[in-house]
Amino acid sequence: MSTLSCLALVASVALATTSGELETVLKQMDDSAAKFRTTEASFTWTQYNKVIDDVTETQEGKIYFRRAGDETQMAAEIMQPSMKLVIFSDGKIQIYQPRLDQVDIYDAGAHREEFESFLVLGFGGSGKDMLRSFDVKYEGTEKIDGIETAKLDLTPKSEKVRQHFDHILLWIDPQKGLSLQQKLFETSGDYRLAKYSGIQLNQKISEDKFKLKISGKTKTLTH
Repeated sequence: MSTLSCLALVASVALATTSGELETVLKQMDDSAAKFRTTEASFTWTQYNKVIDDVTETQEGKIYFRRAGDETQMAAEIMQPSMKLVIFSDGKIQIYQPRLDQVDIYDAGAHREEFESFLVLGFGGSGKDMLRSFDVKYEGTEKIDGIETAKLDLTPKSEKVRQHFDHILLWIDPQKGLSLQQKLFETSGDYRLAKYSGIQLNQKISEDKFKLKISGKTKTLTH
C-alpha cells in the first residue's frame, strides 16, 4: 500500500470515528431534551474586544430556562456590574434596567428561531434542533470544572446570523445534555465567553422569575 493510500485510510477512519462520536453526543442531547423541564445556573459572561486585546465587560448572575409548550423560555438576573433583568418568552426579549426604571422590548418576529438558537443554545434543545440551525463539528473532549465535556464547533446555516456570528464553540456535559461553557465569535473578531456553574436540572422555578416587577412609572421602549 502506498503512503498516500495509508494516509487516506487513516483519514477516513478518523473521520468515521469523529462522526460516530458526534452522533453519540447529539443522541444524548436528544434524550436529555425529551426529559427537559427546567434548568437554573449561575453564570459569568465575559466580553472580549479584539482591537484593544482585552476584556471590556464581565457580567455575573443567575439564569433560568423552562419548557413552555414548544418554546424554551429564558430569564437572566444580571447582578454585576449593575442590576439588569433579561426575559425571552413569547417571541419577545425584555430588558429591564432598575436603575433607569426602563424596559426595552424587542420583538423577534420573523427571526424568532434565530433568537432562540442563541439565547437558549445548549439548554433544553435537542441534537436534531441544533443540526437544523448549524453545521456541527466534533472537536474532541475537554475537562471543564472537572467534568469531561464534548467540544462542538457550530457554524450558523443562516446567512443573516453569519453576518453577526462567525461560529460558536460549545462544551456539552454529555450526561446532562447541557452546555457548561460557550464561546460566541463575532465576525469582527470579538467574542463572548459564557461559563455556567451550579446547574440544577428539572427543579421547580418560581413563576416570578419570568415576570418583570415594574410600575406604572416605568418607561417602556419598543424596538
